[in-house]
Amino acid sequence: MENEEEPIFSNRIALDELANSVKQIKEELSKVIIGQQENIDLLITSLLCGGHVLMEGVPGVAKTLTAKLLAQSLDVSFKRIQFTPDLMPSDVLGTSVFNPKSLEFEYKPGPIFSNIILIDEINRSPPKTQAALFELMEEKQVTIDGQTYQMHQPFLVLATQNPIDQEGTYRLPEAQLDRFFMKILVDYPKPDEEIDLLKKFNYQTQIQVTETVNAILGKEKIIDLKETIQKIIIEDHLLKFITDIVQSTRNHKQIELGGSPRASLALMQASKALAAISGRDFVIPEDIKTIGIPVLRHRIILTADSEMEGVTEDEVLSELFNSIEIPR
Repeated sequence: MENEEEPIFSNRIALDELANSVKQIKEELSKVIIGQQENIDLLITSLLCGGHVLMEGVPGVAKTLTAKLLAQSLDVSFKRIQFTPDLMPSDVLGTSVFNPKSLEFEYKPGPIFSNIILIDEINRSPPKTQAALFELMEEKQVTIDGQTYQMHQPFLVLATQNPIDQEGTYRLPEAQLDRFFMKILVDYPKPDEEIDLLKKFNYQTQIQVTETVNAILGKEKIIDLKETIQKIIIEDHLLKFITDIVQSTRNHKQIELGGSPRASLALMQASKALAAISGRDFVIPEDIKTIGIPVLRHRIILTADSEMEGVTEDEVLSELFNSIEIPR
């Protein structure tokens, strides 16, 4: 009996251009960033979905540098805002200034008007300034003196925060956390990665190394790739899988507050982007499980008993994912 040939599957959606673009971005970032491949994949996934990212890690693990280099690899405008306790909403959004020549108030845009915004140490500013980002992050617009101003596309907020230094910080409200597409935890490098890091910067300064990163993706191309992600196929039984996951966070004994419908939408979009990056025009259950924790970890609040026991959001979500039957 002759051996049967394995069936060959071909994508119904052209993904070559997307795969090439993702490869180029990774190559540019790898000129400076050692390791962190998973986090870079998550950043690119968020970029393709147009979702905002919260990066959390101890000082010195290249959170800010990674965000700046991602922007540098794209041919888009970029602004960095250092959040401080005395920062006011007008310092971010802009304000109206009286023009003595025209005898009228003129709006002077703040630094928020850019394609990619890096908000460094977002939890350093008080709630009033953090609240100024609500409309901006959800609707990609700001309203000043009754006038609405739209952000230019693509628009992406990358925010960093330090989990250990709590003096002079303000807890991000749940409503703002829910507006972040995903939360990325940046850990220390592995020993071999740290050795490679030392070798890379042994005879060159950080400025010299970062100058080698080139802009390889323009605004129009990013918008086109986002439209490609929308076309990725996800079957109804996988939509039910996503619904079961998010619904389970609302009924879990260790979770005080579960994921919102916005979490379901984010998980669907992230799964489609991950499938496209993996070279498929359709989503599989493993895509949902792989991307689920970064999308959901900041959208749930554990019970007081769970926190006292030292349980983490990632541990609870991992257990939850394993408890739900995977559709086939």
